[in-house]
Formats: sequence, C-alpha cells, structure tokens
Amino acid sequence: MKEIRRNKRLLKVSLVVGTLVCAVCGFAWASSDGGHGAVHNSWLAIDTWKVLNFGILAVVGFFLAKKPVSEFFASRSKSIEDEIKTLELKRADAEKKLAEYQAKFKNLDQESKQIVEDYIKQGEAAKTRILAEAEAQAEKLEDNAKRNIEQEFKSAKAKLQQEIVAKAMEKAEEVIKASISPDDQDKLVDEYLKKVVA
Repeated sequence: MKEIRRNKRLLKVSLVVGTLVCAVCGFAWASSDGGHGAVHNSWLAIDTWKVLNFGILAVVGFFLAKKPVSEFFASRSKSIEDEIKTLELKRADAEKKLAEYQAKFKNLDQESKQIVEDYIKQGEAAKTRILAEAEAQAEKLEDNAKRNIEQEFKSAKAKLQQEIVAKAMEKAEEVIKASISPDDQDKLVDEYLKKVVA
C-alpha cells in the first residue's frame, strides 16, 4: 500500500518536473531573438545549447532530488498520518469524556432532585416528631397543672375546714360561755372530780 502511494507520488512529481522543463524550453525558444533582425522562430545554436543544458540540469536535478524529496514527502505524510491518528484518539477520548460528563450532569440533576426530596422527607419526619414531642409535653404540663390545681384545691379546702372548725370552736366557746353560769361551772367541776376520784 505504501509502495503504491510512493509510486503515485513519484509519477506526479515527474509529471510536474517534466511540465516545468517543457514550459521553460518553450519560454526559452519563444524569447530567442524574435524581432532583432533574425528570422522569426528559428533556433540559434546558442539558444539550443542553453535549453539543452537547462533540460539536462533539470533532469539531473530531478534524479538527484528525487529520493530526498520523496523521503521528505513520505516522512511528512507519515507524520501527518500519525498526527491525524493522534488527533483522532484525542477526539475519541474527548468524546468519551464528554459522554461521561453529560451522564454525570444528567445524574447530578437526578441526584439533586433526590437530595431535595430526601431533605423534604426528613423535614416532614422532623416536623411530625417535633409535633408529637410538643403534644406529649403539653399533655404532661396539663397533667401537672391538673395535679397542682387539685393539690391547691385540697390544701385550700383543708385550710378552709380548719378555719371553719376554729371559728366554730370560737363560736361554741362563746355560746358555752354565754349559756353557762358560774353555778353551772361549779357543778361541772364537781361532777368531773367525782368521776376522777371514783
């Protein structure tokens, strides 16, 4: 395959060089003493040797430069092929990375939605938990308040009963003092002493 390419290139280079030699020969022939008193389109011996020398020089130059030029173009085409392969590999890597990043971005979008949903669920759970704790504390406070009220009520009732008993005692004492005369008191004391002595 490389040999066929090299032969095609050599053929192209040979055609280009041949065309240039023919063109130069034509220019040399056309410019040879046309209009200076000589016969038009005639070759002079000097012009013929000049064109012949140039043609030989061009052919020798072609054969001398053929191998280095072909090697230069072959190495250049090889380096271009290598560079193209390298660039294709880089392009494939870049496309692969692009696909990975696009997949990551797609996943990132889904992950962010999932994270938001998770936070919403956690927030709802925390809200439910906090409300349950608040209700439990409210029930405890209500129970404590009821107990405190009952204790205060019992304490107030006991105080009230004590005050009523104390007032009743005072009233009873007053009533007894008012209704007992000194003779009754003496009688009571005598009866009490009889009971104690007996």
